[in-house]
Amino acid sequence: MYRQAFPLALSAALFSQSLWADGFLDDSKADLTARNFFINNDNRSGTASPSRQQEWGQGFMLNYASGFTQGPVGFGVDALGMLGIRLDSGKGRAYNSGSSGGGIVFPSDSDGRAVADFATLGLTAKARFSNTEVRMGTLQPHLPVIGINDGRLLPQTFQGTQVTSREIDNLTLIGGKITSVKGRNSSNQASLSIAGANSETGQRSNAFYYAGADYKLDPHTTAQYYFANLDDFYNQHFVGLTHSTKLPHGTLQTDLRGFISNGQGENASEAGRLAGYTSSGAVGSNGEVDNRTWSGLFTYTLGNQSLAAGYQRVTGKSDFPFINQGDGNAPYLITSRQIGRFQHAGERTWLAQYSYDFARLGLSGLSASVIYLNGDHVQAASTGGEWERDIALNYVVNQGTFKGLGFSWLNAAFRTEVTGQRSQDENRLIVSYRFSLF
Repeated sequence: MYRQAFPLALSAALFSQSLWADGFLDDSKADLTARNFFINNDNRSGTASPSRQQEWGQGFMLNYASGFTQGPVGFGVDALGMLGIRLDSGKGRAYNSGSSGGGIVFPSDSDGRAVADFATLGLTAKARFSNTEVRMGTLQPHLPVIGINDGRLLPQTFQGTQVTSREIDNLTLIGGKITSVKGRNSSNQASLSIAGANSETGQRSNAFYYAGADYKLDPHTTAQYYFANLDDFYNQHFVGLTHSTKLPHGTLQTDLRGFISNGQGENASEAGRLAGYTSSGAVGSNGEVDNRTWSGLFTYTLGNQSLAAGYQRVTGKSDFPFINQGDGNAPYLITSRQIGRFQHAGERTWLAQYSYDFARLGLSGLSASVIYLNGDHVQAASTGGEWERDIALNYVVNQGTFKGLGFSWLNAAFRTEVTGQRSQDENRLIVSYRFSLF
């Protein structure tokens, strides 16, 4: 009943005089982001083609957010228009797999070549009453149990409904349902899946439910709890705690995370798993979701430098489960980096990261970081573990005519002995600029 009432109420608002009252138009905002994206991926292992992937494109993202109409319940509309234009791509090095798949940046044409361009439009109806907001349509959540991937030319988006409430001081409540996803290299909506069910015989779901709370215990401490359910695949509980401590010299940031995930619906039954509702996991596992993932990340900052150290432990028979169509993903793990995720059953991973801001040297806007991760004890088919080293160099113009113009170079080396994965060397070059239209 609610799903019918909301669009009807919004339609009435659109055709009423109150739409043009103070708020809807006066509080509207729009900006255009231009992103030039180049990626080169050298596959260092494995015999499958291609051994080298390389694509280059120009992307545009127009983001419009209206204000809310006047009255006890305010209505509004947001719009996200995105366009990706191919500048360079070849069938032999784009990893395009025909009309049913895409490359690392662009969708594929029927002959397996990258399309010349692709576009997508996302509309979101919204309503606000008191300190509660309802959004229905295109969503880009950034939550512990679901988040978008923005590591290519255009970002990933989801379709669904989300409610966010801040009626109680220091407490944020969030709940919603996701029904489909649009990949970062696609203009089509797709059903939801996890690793292990992305084969031709795998099954999909059209219902991902989530609810959670962020509570600010004090100005320096936030506690979180979230529950998620991908229908017929898994239930997941998340607990998190972040805390910032001032030391005599510098500050220490603590980030603790824990996930407990178990099979649900078809995945919890042998018949369902045989039908394709399966999860990737340890050698000899039956495909049922059975996972506990715990981690801690500690970051010490002194002036313009920071040093971070972290550890993550995965237990259970399955890999860590998360929304994953096989075309780009972003799990809420401290080990989710440029190439690897380090989420295999049994895996133990430690990481170290160093970051430097060059502002004190007179180079305001320039920053750099390097991170190293090492994972072992992987229970999947493997002859060893995996490691990754990432280097990031970023510069943003912070004054003058081109204020906001950004340049990024991301370099990663990933080595793995896990079956089904490939060792890679990767470079990404990104130039971006955001225009505020009004």
